[in-house]
Amino acid sequence: MEKKIMLSDLWKKEDWLAVWLGFVVIAVACFAVLTNSFDFGALKFSTWTAVETLSDTSKVTALGTQISSFKFWGKLLLTLGVLGVLFTFGAKLQGEKVRKFVPAFILFFIIGLVVRLISAEFTLNRYLEWAFWALLVGLLISNTIGIPAWFKPAIRTEFYIKTGLVIMGFSVLFSNIAKFGLYGLGIAWVVTPIVILFMWWLGTKVFKIDNKPLVITLASATSVCGTSAAIATGAAANAKKNDLSIAVSISIIFTILMMVFEPMIIRALGMSNIMGGSLIGGTVDSTGAVVVAGTALGPEAQQAAVLVKSIQNILIGFIAFAVALFFAKYVNNAGSNKVGAGEIWYRFPKFIIGFFAASLIASFIILPLCGSESVSGINKVLDQYKNWCFVLAFCSIGLDTNFKEIAKQMHGGKVLWLYIIGQSFNIVLTFAAVWVLLSGKFFPIPVLD
Repeated sequence: MEKKIMLSDLWKKEDWLAVWLGFVVIAVACFAVLTNSFDFGALKFSTWTAVETLSDTSKVTALGTQISSFKFWGKLLLTLGVLGVLFTFGAKLQGEKVRKFVPAFILFFIIGLVVRLISAEFTLNRYLEWAFWALLVGLLISNTIGIPAWFKPAIRTEFYIKTGLVIMGFSVLFSNIAKFGLYGLGIAWVVTPIVILFMWWLGTKVFKIDNKPLVITLASATSVCGTSAAIATGAAANAKKNDLSIAVSISIIFTILMMVFEPMIIRALGMSNIMGGSLIGGTVDSTGAVVVAGTALGPEAQQAAVLVKSIQNILIGFIAFAVALFFAKYVNNAGSNKVGAGEIWYRFPKFIIGFFAASLIASFIILPLCGSESVSGINKVLDQYKNWCFVLAFCSIGLDTNFKEIAKQMHGGKVLWLYIIGQSFNIVLTFAAVWVLLSGKFFPIPVLD
């Protein structure tokens, strides 16, 4: 029997609330930047050290200098106020009591603040992203002192994730495709779905892993862009928090290894910078790690890496949409071949609509009317709110995760082998695409500015 669709879903269901909250942040950011009327930027720690100066690091400041400024405390209160009001309002509409949610959220925000502080430290910032520290801090708390009952109302993994993804949609401009043309499309859009299908077959048919949401989440994290793809696909497949934690943890571990060693291997093989950068962009999971690894090879490699990864990131929404439909019709229908349009709509994650809508508004309304500088300015503001949502989400995952449960989900090591084999296949296939398109043997080599 198909679920009945209610009008009240628009303001009571988490998916729709994430869309509205995300668009509130986008709308305010657009107004603030385009009118230049006020500073809506969220708090961001600059890279810091415990000392006042560090040679050749002009962008590094002492921690004491940062936190002693009035601007820091103003940004802190603004960020807490915006996120606190929005998520409290959303929680209330979902039936949570405000007097219970507010104190829990304030403490939760403080935990997120500690994560942002740790991840901005000069040495740690060079090698590990905030997602790792958010997971680690959450895991340490949940697996040591535990979580008090009064704190649990603030642990809302999917609500934070979905809101962050809607905000993220504004930054995914379709114009990025034109910058690298068919080269980027051939590398990012041809290889990615093949890798996903291969890992799905390997995980479900060869390794016979019965946790299908975990398989598709790990496949997306491997083939697209790690954390963001895992979040979107996991939500579309109704993956459990432990599934997402496992996929992201494995992805982060291997991202660190690839970020360090892949540029070395590319140099040893004598690949050109544009080929090496494109290979990095297509195989290193995290966008931040792509920038670091590409930079190790030079400016041209960095630009090629970022362009390939940016074009690949556009696939996030499409893949999540396809996964939602596939799981609704073939995986979660309890053996029935009849899944009507109403049932598919009920199961479909509505935040994906918000993601696409934000992308379309940025690409075809704001960009033509206001120009690339305005869009870039808006994205600088939105990027921090997106990161804050994701930090809260990954802290939630850690706080909700138990090591014993994770060990059970590894299926005797099959999940780890699924990633290793899948990523190896991804590297080989991406290298083949890069060689065909950018070696100069078949097509002219593009010149990047």
